[in-house]
Amino acid sequence: MEVLEAIRGRRHIKQFKPDPIDEATWMSWLQEATNAPNHKMTEPWEIIVVGPEARMNLRHGANFGDAPVVLAVLSKRGASQIERDENLMAVACFLENLSLIAEANGAGIRWTSIGWQEHARQVLGVSDEYDIANIIGLGYPAEVPQAKPRTPIAEKIRRVP
Repeated sequence: MEVLEAIRGRRHIKQFKPDPIDEATWMSWLQEATNAPNHKMTEPWEIIVVGPEARMNLRHGANFGDAPVVLAVLSKRGASQIERDENLMAVACFLENLSLIAEANGAGIRWTSIGWQEHARQVLGVSDEYDIANIIGLGYPAEVPQAKPRTPIAEKIRRVP
């Protein structure tokens, strides 16, 4: 699959098939996602594989779309606000890489914001040294939503002298 095809095809998956993804497969996807840009090669991401008990205790209303794999993606907080921001941006790039790799392999990701809740930190045992950037479901889509219209980029550009 071409890069542009993966970018255009990537969607937020709401429901997954029960088909498992082999751990060696998704681990290789995670490894490739580490090629994300990150300032000073900090590689600020860490991954928690969320097991059945923790998943249940997170109490995500949609159960991560019944994804066969649930991952919490952490970001090191850094020594300053700038470093924290840079780390979160790098982790977002890591997650986009993972999304595109999944898309290229017929899989998909469900992004959630549940990780920003204190309850999630407690369930996952995440220290104050990390932000939970996202908790994602990963699997093969039961249905792929239609693309939503995007604002033409020309409407988002301004020029300064």
